[in-house]
Amino acid sequence: MRLVADNLAGERGGETVFSGIGFTLGGGDALVVTGPNGIGKSTLLRAVAGLLPLAAGRLALEGGGEKWPNLASACHYLGHQNAMKTALTVTENLAFWRDFLGEAHLPLSDALDMVGLADIGHLPFGYLSTGQRRRIAIARLLVAYRPVWLLDEPTAGLDRASEAQFADLMAAHCEDGGMIVAATHLPLALENAQQLRMGSG
Repeated sequence: MRLVADNLAGERGGETVFSGIGFTLGGGDALVVTGPNGIGKSTLLRAVAGLLPLAAGRLALEGGGEKWPNLASACHYLGHQNAMKTALTVTENLAFWRDFLGEAHLPLSDALDMVGLADIGHLPFGYLSTGQRRRIAIARLLVAYRPVWLLDEPTAGLDRASEAQFADLMAAHCEDGGMIVAATHLPLALENAQQLRMGSG
């Protein structure tokens, strides 16, 4: 399976925010996207996820077969918002996403354990700290399988121990043949990742 991006351009408010972006990822590959605020990193990730139209260029998932007929179907998108209902419990939120997305992967209890929050599944999401909320959003990546993880500032709000834990999860995803595109201002412990610097100069 390959993710191919060729000569991409994106707009925001009618203005071009990036152009000429290209990269190719195979199974096990990761791409770290950096650059100043406002340069279009989030716009790029949303376009890859199929949430925004491209102004130009081509995006394709090659070799996805019947299970992943297009790129959008193969993507997990973790944006700045955690995409959880504050009134629902942690377990209810994760169960919703597992059922909505399909392709169930890890049991909810295992996913919570892997983000170090095994004992809080009964709590309303709105009761959690900023860091706990982010870790539950990361657990969402584990309860339903998608080969492509699109991560926008994924470690925002995490302490160092949680960052290390997430690095292990990303490494395991790549070792299993998954792909990661991550936009970040902070170092991510993704070994051998490709680098894309947007707006340099």
